[in-house]
Amino acid sequence: MNDSLASLVRQRPDRFGALGTVAPQDPAAAADEIGRVMGPLGLHGIMINSHTEGRYLDEPQFAPLLEAAEAAKAPIYLHPRFPSVLAPYDAYGMQAAVWGYQAEAGLHAMRLILSGVFDRYPGLTIVLGHLGEGIPYWLKRIDNRHAFAARIQGAAGAMPKLRLTPSEYFRRNFVITTSGIDDPAVLALALDAVGEDNILFAIDAPYEDTADAMAFLRSAPLSDAQRAKISHLNAERVFTLR
Repeated sequence: MNDSLASLVRQRPDRFGALGTVAPQDPAAAADEIGRVMGPLGLHGIMINSHTEGRYLDEPQFAPLLEAAEAAKAPIYLHPRFPSVLAPYDAYGMQAAVWGYQAEAGLHAMRLILSGVFDRYPGLTIVLGHLGEGIPYWLKRIDNRHAFAARIQGAAGAMPKLRLTPSEYFRRNFVITTSGIDDPAVLALALDAVGEDNILFAIDAPYEDTADAMAFLRSAPLSDAQRAKISHLNAERVFTLR
């Protein structure tokens, strides 16, 4: 699939860029494939659909994959999927985009932050859709409660000691895309939480309407400089697009 995708990009490099995919079930092979994706194939990062058979990228067996991504400067787009524990989401259609997707991807991102992954791999970049899968809304409380739990014995389970606050990792190691959230109020919150250099325009086609997303990009209350960064400049930097 990565070979086919690279072939399409080579046919129209002025029009297309792409993210490769890997199989985290085999972390060593995934690490090798990241090198191929970012090297001979000339793609711009990788996409992983959150958990792999209920396992998360903070777990030790995935170290080769993360090490390879950092070394190759390969952003990892952490895309949602059904939650690894599905039973509570089975009722009322909550497994997918109504609630389960953002809950799952947000959980995965928080595991990466709180596990110390970004102390071990400070150059790693993670991309989250849907304006951060809810995390920007919670950043101040996450910092507050993390500090409390680190200070008060018994306030939480075992936690690794981190060099930075959770919000500092989120601002340093994550970028977020607008995909599926054409809401100026939420965009304003995201700008305040992570800054104009860490937000990328995205549509989530075919599940979201392209015309609606473009209208949002044009009408959102942004300065010309902010609109240029969000519409293309940030993506060009993060994904090394020429």
